[in-house]
Amino acid sequence: MLKEMADDGVIVSTTHIPLTSDDSFLHSATCLGISGLFTIAALLLTIHQIYEHLRYYSCPTEQRWIVRILFIVPIYSFDSWLSLIFSQNNVYIYFNSIRDCYEAFVIYSFLSLCYEYLGGESNIMAEIRGKAIRPTNYYTCTCCLAGKQYTIEFLRFCKQATLQFCFIKPIMSLLTLILTPMGLYEEGNWSLNEFVIVIMLLQGYIWITLTYNVSISLSLYGLFLFYTATKDLLSPYRPVLKFLTVKSVIFLSFWQGFFLAVLAAFDVIDQVEKEGQVIASRATIAAGWQNFLICIEMFFAAIALRFAFSVSAYADAHVASNTNEGRPVTLQSISSSLKETMNPKDIMQDAIHNFHPQYQQYTQHSNPARSVSGNEAGRAHPPFLFLN
Repeated sequence: MLKEMADDGVIVSTTHIPLTSDDSFLHSATCLGISGLFTIAALLLTIHQIYEHLRYYSCPTEQRWIVRILFIVPIYSFDSWLSLIFSQNNVYIYFNSIRDCYEAFVIYSFLSLCYEYLGGESNIMAEIRGKAIRPTNYYTCTCCLAGKQYTIEFLRFCKQATLQFCFIKPIMSLLTLILTPMGLYEEGNWSLNEFVIVIMLLQGYIWITLTYNVSISLSLYGLFLFYTATKDLLSPYRPVLKFLTVKSVIFLSFWQGFFLAVLAAFDVIDQVEKEGQVIASRATIAAGWQNFLICIEMFFAAIALRFAFSVSAYADAHVASNTNEGRPVTLQSISSSLKETMNPKDIMQDAIHNFHPQYQQYTQHSNPARSVSGNEAGRAHPPFLFLN
């Protein structure tokens, strides 16, 4: 705050500098140091856990999805830290787009893991078919399902609700990358006064944000419906801890970012000015705080994920299997497991199975060898389709 002497000798203020000035915490070495330490710690914890799962790769049908879920920590934390480093000139938007795409994949991966826990689609239908849908009330937005029973269409909806987010989010991210250099996308800009291409009648940010909100809400709703339908069946696998951990990482970070964006929209967060020019908008500062908080939170998420997706059961099955067969664990086998994990072929097949009209009356049957429930090890068998 600058001060000058008034005529009566009293010192008065003439200029107010915002709390988030150019040398603010977000632009300081302290911020980068703290966020960097938490990021490195989260990376070490999660990479070690991923390595353990790949080393004891005794149940590929389950561990494939677990490893994909675990990758959210390195992607979220490292991406957010890079966004803090390159926060000028909206460069962080490009990093955030990559980060946000993966969250759609994690929601779908968790649902697919639950399917594998229960033995696949046909086994799930054999357990829940004909039972009344519960709960049905306004609090869970399921009042419209009162009096209805679980059917294959119900499971289809759960899968479709999560899969659509896997397609919508990359499209929204691509639009963001296209509109940003054109000056038609500004983080935190809720104005409705610009014409944007054919389908974007207003300013790009508001439409992308609204579409994203609807898509992720539908995805999480599908995941919630599946959980309520199968929570008793999933009880041996500690579903509450897994569900809360995955949902907290995605859902809470989403609403945290939304809350910060609202604070920026209502001018609660100050913009950065230098010599009368804005060098960092309120939305950029809000995004900076979001990135900083994610770096911190991912460290605790990494700890929670170690307990939620422990490798101990798979390690025991792997040791027992290798004792019988005499096969050591090699880097080549670990590399092969990683390649299998990152192969998206199964995702595309699942999308076709759930959206193509030809398969709407079929349930998918698989007979995977399981390590957690049956203490067996082996590779997954090809799926079969059965007419309902």
